[in-house]
Amino acid sequence: MQTITHQKTQAWFEACHTHDVPHNGGVCVKYNDQQIALFHFARRGEWYATQNECPHRKQMALSRGMIGTSGDEPKVACPFHKKTFSLITGECISGDECTIKTYEVKVEQGLVYIAVDGHHENY
Repeated sequence: MQTITHQKTQAWFEACHTHDVPHNGGVCVKYNDQQIALFHFARRGEWYATQNECPHRKQMALSRGMIGTSGDEPKVACPFHKKTFSLITGECISGDECTIKTYEVKVEQGLVYIAVDGHHENY
């Protein structure tokens, strides 16, 4: 009898060039059927990625949100509903219990990469 186990792995995909993302702003990147919001927090020298869908009203809008900080926590505010989310944890900072998915981001030689979940099968 053969046993198949599924392990989650991370796969990095090339999202775009660094110059494709406005300083202190965001863009929407499509990966398969997912929309991912990618942010360049230039004044902090940091990059973040989250789901693009705002969980409040299910609109694909977070990539057009305003980024800033709450204390030292980097955040994004939905452009429609002003719900704010941590760019690190995805938790809603404005008091609601909804959260958003976050992704790891790395920049190498002018290219931006985002880590997404994948599956690896073991036999």
